[in-house]
Amino acid sequence: MIDRDGTPAAPDDVATADGAPKKGLSADLPTPTGPADPPKLPVPAPPRAVRKPASPERSVEPTDALSSYMAQLRHHAPISREEERELALRWRDDGDVEAARELVLSNLRLVVKIAMDYRRSWTQLLDLIQEGNLGLAQAVQRFDPDQGAKLSSYAAYWIRAYILKFLIDNIRLVRVGSSRAERKLFFRLNKEKRELERQGFEAEPKLLAERLDVTEEDVTSMEHRLAEREVSFDAPVGTEEGSASFGDFVASGGPSVEERVADADLRHIFLEHVHAFAEGLGDRDRQIVEQRLLADPPRTLNDLGEEFGVSRERVRQLEARVMKKLREYLKDEIVDFEFYGSEE
Repeated sequence: MIDRDGTPAAPDDVATADGAPKKGLSADLPTPTGPADPPKLPVPAPPRAVRKPASPERSVEPTDALSSYMAQLRHHAPISREEERELALRWRDDGDVEAARELVLSNLRLVVKIAMDYRRSWTQLLDLIQEGNLGLAQAVQRFDPDQGAKLSSYAAYWIRAYILKFLIDNIRLVRVGSSRAERKLFFRLNKEKRELERQGFEAEPKLLAERLDVTEEDVTSMEHRLAEREVSFDAPVGTEEGSASFGDFVASGGPSVEERVADADLRHIFLEHVHAFAEGLGDRDRQIVEQRLLADPPRTLNDLGEEFGVSRERVRQLEARVMKKLREYLKDEIVDFEFYGSEE
């Protein structure tokens, strides 16, 4: 699928076809993130650097990996429209894996061409080609030859979608686009800025928001996120060896040591006064305090009701009365009790 503004949707936003993925396909490709698992077609992955044979006169030097990959593609020429339809029908109707393989191999040059459009965004072109190959495999899986479209036209959307998804997920340490709207804004913001400046306008957030059909807050937020410098928590603060890292100064999110000590002291004070309060009660009220307030886990109202020979509701009423007395006792014994034990 592709948005009205010409921005290809990411794989998880592209509408899926009705047919379920066919089985029996073998490949070396990893499974990408998308709405459905793509067919595992035998697409040749971009090769590693190949070393030339050693000779007495010359040292061994690695060849360029991209050149080696392009050399492999010369063995897979494009096919005609009639051949494409025949192969697509064999794959769709009969599940012919070899036919699907031929469809993929004959369109690998298209992946390279599209990946070249994004080479300024990512230094490793082979990474983009690999992601584009996954998109091509997904397109072959879903291609319907009866719709009248060429496979290359249909596959271009899937190839771009997978490459864009890869760039969004990996171009920064912290992901800046988690929703479809944010991904679209991520890729269109700078382009729209340049267009406004070319027309002689100042690229203010309000004008950008109107042109991109988003809120002004969305534009401001994305600008800040793109402008912020990323720093790893493991990066050292100073230049000296063994210096603290930035992560050492990040709060853990839990209570501090001082807060834990203060809470423990306060709990100890409360328990001392509760025990002192229980000593002045009758047997039944003291059992309620010990079994319901101090016990861990506390006994149920039903258990105490059976032991006292009264109903569960009666035990609840007795407990409420005792707790009211305890609160009044603690108000007199503990300074600022209302601050620590206020009712919600």
